[in-house]
This record gives sequence, C-alpha cells and structure tokens, in this order.
Amino acid sequence: MRGELAGRIAVGLPATAAAVALILLGGPVFAAALALLAAACVYELCALYPQARPAWPVAMLAAAGVIAAAQWGTRDQMLLVAVAAIPAVFVWTLLAGRGSTLGIAVALLGVFWIGMGLGHGVLLRRAPHGAAVVLDVMAATFIGDSAAYLGGRALGRHHLAPAISPNKTVEGLAFGVVAAIATVVVASRLEHWLHLGDALLLGAAVAIAAPVGDLFESYIKRDAGTKDTGRLFGAHGGALDRLDAILFTATAGFYVWHAILAG
Repeated sequence: MRGELAGRIAVGLPATAAAVALILLGGPVFAAALALLAAACVYELCALYPQARPAWPVAMLAAAGVIAAAQWGTRDQMLLVAVAAIPAVFVWTLLAGRGSTLGIAVALLGVFWIGMGLGHGVLLRRAPHGAAVVLDVMAATFIGDSAAYLGGRALGRHHLAPAISPNKTVEGLAFGVVAAIATVVVASRLEHWLHLGDALLLGAAVAIAAPVGDLFESYIKRDAGTKDTGRLFGAHGGALDRLDAILFTATAGFYVWHAILAG
C-alpha cells in the first residue's frame, strides 16, 4: 500500500502543479491544454475497441473543437460542434470503407463524454470567480478520490459495485463524499464570496459526480477487457484514467455554480 501511495504522489504532485498553473493562466492556454488532453483521452477510448475501427481522427478533432467553442463561443456553439460530429463520423466511416455501428458509437461517445466534459471545465473557468471554483472542484475531486482510496483500503468491508470495480467499497465512498464536501467548505473560509450553503451544495455535487464518473470509466474498461486506458502517466494509466471523475465533476460544477450565480 505504501509503495502504491508513493507512486500516486510521485505522479500526482507534478501533474497537480501543472494543472494549477494552467488554471490560473486561464484563457487560450488553459483551453489548448484541455484540447490536447481531450484528444489524448479520445484516442485512448477509441484504442480500447480496435475491432470496431472507430473514426478516431474525426472524434479527436471534434472534441478539441468543442473545447474551442467553449473558449470562444457559447454552450449552444459547443452543442453545435458536437452534433456536427455525428454526420462527420459517419462520412469518415463510409469513405474509409470500414467500420461499424459500434465504431461510430465509440467515436461519438468520445466527443460527447470527453469533449463536452472538458468543455464545461472551460466554461466554468470563464465564469465569475472561475479560477477559484475550478480549483475547488479539482481539489475536491482528487482529495475525495484519495480519501476514498485510503478509507476503502483501511476500513472497506462492503463492495460498492463488484461487477464493475471490485476494489471500491461503500466505506471508501463515504470517506470520499465527506472529504470532497469538506474540501470545498474549507476553501469557502478563504473565499469570502463563497457562502457556506453554496459551498455545501457545490461540494455535494462534486462528491456525487466524482464516483459516478469513476465507475462510468471502469465500466467501459471492464467491457473492453482492460485495466488501464493507456500509459501516458506510466504505471498509473492513461489520461482517461486520471480524468474520468473530472469529466463528470467539471460538468456538475459548472451547472451548480451557474445556478448559484443565477440565484
């Protein structure tokens, strides 16, 4: 356990430092970084189903296009790019003379799941207090994940979803939920504009969305018969392995923060 935890820290600290720097910079630099990550994630997803021959070049470009629309456009334009990917993927499949319905579905899953997920991260960064809220969401996601891992290893007795992810436990989930909410509450004590009730709401959204996102990716990997989606982060897996929860929490965080601002 100590060796695995040390490995997580060795990979996590430099990645966290880079992520914080990009979030603080914001703007096109942040969007470009997320576009590259989205392309990497889409490629990893498509590589899980080589027999389906998904149109990965189109899916990668479309996911990056969704993020560009988030940076320089609106939610409607994000949706327009994503929807336009449907005929684009189909035409590519026809011209390539190979592929399948499963391949089309996998490619479009990459656009909507990964592109839209990270695209909402860009939208959240553009919102009022966006840099701080993105940092709060990211911190709550990863601290909650670490707490779930440690709590599950120490006290886990009841399996959460054994058919999808045998190592996840109900006890670990409870630790993760509490830690994620507590992270945003603690952050609110330093951010005078984030009231306690809003912090609890935002923290709860992250706490619920993160494990769902984690299980969603675990389900896909189990269906594909693989443990990791890639090796971008060495022994700790690919980009999609590291961002699975963020794809859900960034989206949930945006809509909760949008509702808070509207209220």
